[in-house]
Amino acid sequence: MNQNMSQRLDLRQSQNLVMTPQLQQAIKLLQLNNVELNEFIEEELANNPLLEKDERQPEGETPEAPKPSEHDNIQEEFDSSYEEPDSGAQDFDAGSSMANVGAGGDTSFNTLDNAFENSMSKPQTLNEHLTDQLNIAFDDPRDRMIGALLIDSLDETGYLRSSVTELSERLDCSTERIGRLLDTLKQFDPCGVFARDLQECLSLQLADQGRLDAPMEKLLENLDLLAAHDRQALAKICDVNETYLADMIEEVKALNPRPASDFETLVVQTAIPDVLMKKQPKHLGGGWRVELNTETLPRVLVNNEYYKTVASAAKDKKDKEYLNNHLSSANWIVKALDQRAQTILKTAAEIVEQQDAFFNFGIEFLKPLTLKDIAEEIDMHESTVSRVTNNKYIGTPRGIFELKYFFTTALVSESGVAHSAESIKARIKTLTDEEDPKKVLSDDKIVDILKSEGVDIARRTVAKYREMMHIPSSVQRRKVKKNLA
Repeated sequence: MNQNMSQRLDLRQSQNLVMTPQLQQAIKLLQLNNVELNEFIEEELANNPLLEKDERQPEGETPEAPKPSEHDNIQEEFDSSYEEPDSGAQDFDAGSSMANVGAGGDTSFNTLDNAFENSMSKPQTLNEHLTDQLNIAFDDPRDRMIGALLIDSLDETGYLRSSVTELSERLDCSTERIGRLLDTLKQFDPCGVFARDLQECLSLQLADQGRLDAPMEKLLENLDLLAAHDRQALAKICDVNETYLADMIEEVKALNPRPASDFETLVVQTAIPDVLMKKQPKHLGGGWRVELNTETLPRVLVNNEYYKTVASAAKDKKDKEYLNNHLSSANWIVKALDQRAQTILKTAAEIVEQQDAFFNFGIEFLKPLTLKDIAEEIDMHESTVSRVTNNKYIGTPRGIFELKYFFTTALVSESGVAHSAESIKARIKTLTDEEDPKKVLSDDKIVDILKSEGVDIARRTVAKYREMMHIPSSVQRRKVKKNLA
């Protein structure tokens, strides 16, 4: 059997995305918020003698940070008996030195088609832990927005000190809606979170354990007597003997008076906004002004004078190469920081413009919005917008929000009109409330009615929304309405 053997040289052209060190660092910088960026810059300043802080004061005033709430003597009494859990959490390392990065490199974030994910791990914060539960518990984007504000309003112990009235005014929504959401949020882990005070915090934990009986409620209503060690008076109020009271007190002292203590990092109430929005006066055209929070934004300069002095004395090739590498690194960092700032500002400004009705009129006017919508408007890639909006906060007249919270899902009809999930839910509830008891609507019939009204929706989505609103199935509703009739 003969075999023909030959050698052939083929030239083939292909496109590959090369993740240069500069591009990787640019993406990394974009993912950091201002606080994390400061940590990164401090490391670079320590490693690069040609890089220095810009100590010039930025123009304009910056808002004062909120003062932390104080705890009463009763809280301190329980704190003294509660042992903090030992945490093995590590401090977050904001990044490594760029001293060895060469000259050049693309600091633009528009050329990357696939997400470059940061492989570094860090402990989950209380905010992340609660937000994960929030996204599971609530499907409506407005409920999630309010829930996010409530999470951000928690203090360092995990308590919600802001009043429902204050929160209602901030978002222009009803106190009933916030109260309904709080009923669910108070069931979140860790147990006791979102309590107004120590009494409610302990009450939530005992209720979760099935131990909140009448004597225990009396005990919690008189924590001042417990702090004063007046057990005789407590036993009389709780209508129990002192032996039983001692067991009750041990149960209470075994509870956690500070639900947020299991989390190493700060709660989100302490989050500092990366971007600020302010209402412009009428004589300047009105509308909103969006600006970076210069109070927390690190500013650096290249010390060219120092470079010239040292370079003039450098004779050895190795020394010159060392200086040139650090100069290239310093120039690149300054350029990358400027690109990062412009990208964040551009994205935030577009979000504010898109959600103008929300800021002016309240939560009911939150507009359906996707990452793609913003990306197309500002001519950037969707993955870039995703990085910009994750872990970046904006200070608004309605509170501090993570930028990603302004993205809500929407259902689009065949005519291209977007319908928010909440408006569709409201329509489904109206249909089931007003249905003829003799002609109860099936999910398929609701789909047909909605489609006739211009809403293209799947049957499983109708069933999902119906279940979320605790509306029984058509079979169950038929039985109930028959009995009522």
